[in-house]
Amino acid sequence: MEYDLHNVVQMKKNHACGTNRWEIIRLGMDIKMKCLGCRHIVMLKRREFEQKLKKVIAEMPDEDER
Repeated sequence: MEYDLHNVVQMKKNHACGTNRWEIIRLGMDIKMKCLGCRHIVMLKRREFEQKLKKVIAEMPDEDER
């Protein structure tokens, strides 16, 4: 599944605050994401992130398209 920086993604399980929508804020060997419900920041290893990812909800436009 394709994802990029600042995409909003849905995970398989809900966060403790009740939402499962996250914004990707860092890409690398680890993925850092911010909960859109409570703004909590979590870092997962890429492999773990890809296993827990359900779908990409929204893609942010490229800087050229803004």
